Amino acid sequence: MAIRLESRIELAAEEALSRAVDHLLLLQHENGWWKGELETNVTMDAEDLLLRQFLGIRTEQETRLAANWIRQQQRADGTWANFFGGPADLSTTVESYVALRLAGDPVDAAHMREVAAFIRDAGGVERARVFTHLWLALFGLWSWDDVPALPPEVIFLPEWFPLNVYDFACWARQTIVALTVVRAHRPVRAIGFGIDELRTGASPPPWEPLSTWKGRFRRLDRALRAYERRPIPALRRLALTRATEWIVRRQEADGSWGGIQPPWVYSLMALSLQGYPLAHAVMRAGLEGLDRFTIIEGDVRRLEACQSPAWDTALAAIALTDAGVAPDHRALVRAADWLLGEEIRVRGDWAVRRPDLEPGGWAFEFANDNHPDIDDTAEVVMALRRLAPGHPDPERVERAVRRGVRWVLGMQSRDGGWGAFDADNTRTLCRELPFCDFGEVIDPPSADVTAHVVEMLATEGIASRPEARRGLAWLERAQEPDGSWFGRWGANHVYGTGAAVPAAVAAGVPAHDRRIRAAVGWLARHQNPDGGWGEDLRSYVDAAWIGRGESTASQTAWALLALLAAGGRDADATERGVAWLADQQRPDGTWEEPWYTGTGFPGDFYINYHLYRHVFPLSALGRFLGGRR
Repeated sequence: MAIRLESRIELAAEEALSRAVDHLLLLQHENGWWKGELETNVTMDAEDLLLRQFLGIRTEQETRLAANWIRQQQRADGTWANFFGGPADLSTTVESYVALRLAGDPVDAAHMREVAAFIRDAGGVERARVFTHLWLALFGLWSWDDVPALPPEVIFLPEWFPLNVYDFACWARQTIVALTVVRAHRPVRAIGFGIDELRTGASPPPWEPLSTWKGRFRRLDRALRAYERRPIPALRRLALTRATEWIVRRQEADGSWGGIQPPWVYSLMALSLQGYPLAHAVMRAGLEGLDRFTIIEGDVRRLEACQSPAWDTALAAIALTDAGVAPDHRALVRAADWLLGEEIRVRGDWAVRRPDLEPGGWAFEFANDNHPDIDDTAEVVMALRRLAPGHPDPERVERAVRRGVRWVLGMQSRDGGWGAFDADNTRTLCRELPFCDFGEVIDPPSADVTAHVVEMLATEGIASRPEARRGLAWLERAQEPDGSWFGRWGANHVYGTGAAVPAAVAAGVPAHDRRIRAAVGWLARHQNPDGGWGEDLRSYVDAAWIGRGESTASQTAWALLALLAAGGRDADATERGVAWLADQQRPDGTWEEPWYTGTGFPGDFYINYHLYRHVFPLSALGRFLGGRR
């Protein structure tokens, strides 16, 4: 009976694998890359309309299509969440409401009355985040006096001084520098309506005690606001000039800033306020770039917060080779060529902390030369290593791989781990600033990135190097008491554990090691009755959700990758997980996954990577079937 059952599972897995390979090959772009949609929440669309209103370029067509999308995402109770199936979010709901008012939705419409009632019940617009207040202040709907100070003079702080711009993560520093310019101008543009219906008159929350950093920064903020009212004219002019130059130098070839929405939109506003006309090459490139991040389907329009072609292409190549596709397959040769062409050979912001390190590596996006990232580079190196035997110029692949490995080794933080974009970006004081309530603002080492690097080093045959051993030791220290690992860039402990176990085993930790067995036990305990795995994003703020959630294809695959690496191919949990994937596959070879399993900022911003539902199950099925040989 056991033999017949195994054969049945293997047969189902083989059929699912074949369909998945065919589907993924169809998704490849003719230039060699893969890119799934990067779906986030409707603040992207609300803020895009507000940006266009601010710049005076909003059109009726854009407004109508974006408003249609925002309304489609409204929940039954009239609110908006930050992820599929999540709870209502006050700030997202406020911004969506204002965008719909801008689109002409009347305050007495049923869907708008519901929104306003929720906002008031949640404390009113007064309890929204700082960034929401800033967007409102741009149109006179909130007072600039009630937005925390952020003087552009911060650009003068030297790199060794606490809270200089390089103490912030790359995404945060680009946002903050642009906002110092906007905040200094305190602009107010016409919008044609008020939002008194969203106010409760609630007093601001009491200040934290002076014994806390938050309390001290509140008082510092009061002093800075006094300076903001009467800055030193010459110093302010010079600060604005320096900040503007800093912003312009960091525009990418595609017109973006960092390839992500927040610094992009704030940089456009900052430059506009500094006198850059819309016809200026920098402004024109920025606005045209936003159009390339816009998806129009039928009667809706939505904006991607970012795009992930390098990441998606590396994962797709790994998945296809896991599935047995030969490295000389035309699709994989094209993928390798495209990845080789995307290697970054120039210095970026990372060189501030690593000035003697030679460039090398890959970014997440089509264009982000200022900020290659360690996670992408590790995955691209592993992909290229697999593709090299089928490439017509394997020595070219080898040179790129060596440069990538060298750069990653040089980006190791002092504690032995790796962050995503910078080394030793660990100034936790940055999180305490009143202005910084928009998500994580630093980039400390994480278990998932460190695991991917350790796995990459093991794949390269250098797991015995001191850097790899220090990385492995970092992972051991980061393991949770329950046996899991926290997931910084994916949801959540299932992702962290799915990355850490394969890395540890690849680096030489035996499958019977207590740390591996603890991780396997955690995964087994958190398998859903249907055989899959899922973890709700609320696990980032509520420990009761850790390891709990609706089964998803990507999270089930992460768990399976760990179990398979730990030698559990024949385990009951593995077979049930594989059976779940095979049973849930759609006829076209992919999987449904409305749930968000990617993480931007834990607790604040989440992502549904549309290719995750496909590449990770393909890898899991491929490794499961490969384990027979």
